[in-house]
Amino acid sequence: MLIASTLVATECTSLSRTRRRNQVFFFKRTIREAALKNGIYATFMAKPMRDEPGSAMHIHQSILDTKTGKNIFSDADGNPTDAFTHFIGGSQKHIMQAMPLFAPYVNSYRRITVNGQSAPANLEWAADNRTTGLRVPHSSPEARRLENRVIGMDCNPYLCIAASLACGYLGMKNEIRPDKRWTGEAYNSEAEIAGSLWDALDLFDEAKELHEVLGPEFARVYSIVKRTEYTEFLQVISPWEREHLLLNV
Repeated sequence: MLIASTLVATECTSLSRTRRRNQVFFFKRTIREAALKNGIYATFMAKPMRDEPGSAMHIHQSILDTKTGKNIFSDADGNPTDAFTHFIGGSQKHIMQAMPLFAPYVNSYRRITVNGQSAPANLEWAADNRTTGLRVPHSSPEARRLENRVIGMDCNPYLCIAASLACGYLGMKNEIRPDKRWTGEAYNSEAEIAGSLWDALDLFDEAKELHEVLGPEFARVYSIVKRTEYTEFLQVISPWEREHLLLNV
């Protein structure tokens, strides 16, 4: 028996992200052990079942000033700051390049390429719009944050949280302006993310500025490992190929 488990949302700030990452690993292990004790399996694959929605890990990101403890995404009057706007812009620009960290396996891309199943395959942003890859939830100024919705539950939380924050950081550093806020459903947006791990790795390899934040040597080795996994996947002849091609070609 197969159970697909979803971690709904992991809150992340500059001061608490390590504790939150540990909770993700603890959550996964607890669910797996509880399932095994009941004679079933729990999986955290991004897309374990064909006709069912995938399993995601949404990250809510805000940045706190280490001296004051205040959210730098809101000013004294409670309005969005330039830092918040630039964080969105950096996320739009660099998440595309960081996708191998958010969707690290071949199966990951089955979740984000199926329309109408609650998995946005775009990097549009809007206020409280669950069809966009980047969502600004309704909140008080103190809790203003950006939700990254493209991440799969199969990710390594240490890597994906670091990468997501790095994308926003580069936006603040380079004062990147986001695209116009999206209105309506975004499933038909042309700003789609990579459709396969191999395509995502091509973009990742070109992201030198992102590599400088994450570590050039880490980025180089990570790409090699993931390309090796993808090559091994291509060597497997699937049941679908045998069923549809064995006697038809």
